[in-house]
Amino acid sequence: MITARQSRAARALLGWNQETLADKALVSLTALKRVESASGLAVHESTSDQVRRALEEAGIVFLSSDQGEGVMIVRKDRQRAQPRS
Repeated sequence: MITARQSRAARALLGWNQETLADKALVSLTALKRVESASGLAVHESTSDQVRRALEEAGIVFLSSDQGEGVMIVRKDRQRAQPRS
């Protein structure tokens, strides 16, 4: 499950507002606000999963380690540089 901070950070990387993410995740704006709440409101796991999948489809990768969590964006439209011969 993603954290509220990861969801907010992922939206920032994508330049999305809450309305955009709610639309793409097919969840209500109220449900998304609960996912992103700093106060730890209860959220259905399926709602959190829908939000996570929408962000991943947009290129977000969720990171987690014993030192904390984070997000990064992987641009699908960029091709890796080909080595020159």
